[in-house]
Amino acid sequence: MADSELSPTAITASILIGAAELEQRDGAVVPHRLPRWVREQNLDDAQLLMAQSHCAGVRLRFRTRATVLQLETRRTTTVLRGLPPRPAGVFDLRIDGALVEQRTASGGTTVVVDMTTGEREVQQTPTSIIAFTGLPGGAKDLELWLPWNEAVELVELRSDAPLEAIPSDGRPVWLHHGSSISHGSNAASPTGTWPVIAADLGGVELINLGLGGSALVDPFLARTIRDTPADLISLKLGINLVGTDLFRLRALGPAVHGFLDTIRDGHPETPLLVISALHCAIHEQTPGPGSFDVQAAQQGQVRFIATGDPAEVPAGRLTLEVIREQLRLIVEQRSATDEHLHFLDGLQLYGAQDERDHPLPDALHPDAASHALIGERFARAAFGPSGCFAAHP
Repeated sequence: MADSELSPTAITASILIGAAELEQRDGAVVPHRLPRWVREQNLDDAQLLMAQSHCAGVRLRFRTRATVLQLETRRTTTVLRGLPPRPAGVFDLRIDGALVEQRTASGGTTVVVDMTTGEREVQQTPTSIIAFTGLPGGAKDLELWLPWNEAVELVELRSDAPLEAIPSDGRPVWLHHGSSISHGSNAASPTGTWPVIAADLGGVELINLGLGGSALVDPFLARTIRDTPADLISLKLGINLVGTDLFRLRALGPAVHGFLDTIRDGHPETPLLVISALHCAIHEQTPGPGSFDVQAAQQGQVRFIATGDPAEVPAGRLTLEVIREQLRLIVEQRSATDEHLHFLDGLQLYGAQDERDHPLPDALHPDAASHALIGERFARAAFGPSGCFAAHP
């Protein structure tokens, strides 16, 4: 079928799921996972702005009889100078819940970053068309999951039959906030990140606020979660606090209490699960800041190292072991008057033995197989018969 015979469908919030806001820019729809006021308050935080623009958990969903589907996109990718390009972001197509096809896009904007100097170079190329043909006839529900690791501007959605929004089926909405691992780092595709795997097993609707490098107990994130409708909420905290060396022990407790207080202002009785960090050997007993391993980069490898001094931990420098214990104590204290607040030790999802059996490829982020392991374990712990999310209707 010629492209001229396909009809466009407006991309609106009725068919684009998982984004906080949709921006109209240069003839395209741009999904954002954080609202405009947050972005405007943080214009100097390039990491946060990049992370929120990546489409982790964002998907197009509609019912149709179409056998041909096209999505014209303009993508933005990041390349580290001197290292091989990251694999192109993957678009996952599901039909009636089953993954049936995967595609990658080309072109768009490439941001080349020099990790040693911080300098950025921007390169521009044309848009790309993601095409799916020969889809089965008859009415069906389609989900097109956008790449977790790229910013994607949606130029036009075309098909050979009408696309209709799917009414809510009443599944609970699970909002999850975490670091780059929750965002999807080193997963193979958007439906292969551990939160998506867990959401599928738990039978819930996911809002993914995993933000690479940016799970920092920021007040604006607490306000965003407070104001977002959700039936279940989880927060995975720790690794970014160590990696950025942002806090000392004295500041950590009040910051976490304030974060939880703000969320409770909007969700006073919503089941709220605090998850501590997964095992990460470089930061278990060594404070941050974490750093890009320049020597490994010279060998064409991406690895991270911890640069802090363990001798400074008694003076208040933070490690993963310290933060896990502090989070446990905070939840234990608050749960005496908040029966809907719960704690999950991240070592139950990925512990020291797991790191030996399934090493972190870059010493910081799990691989695709470990994402599956973490997602399955979380689903059992949270959504299983005795899990804190199990009793929610």
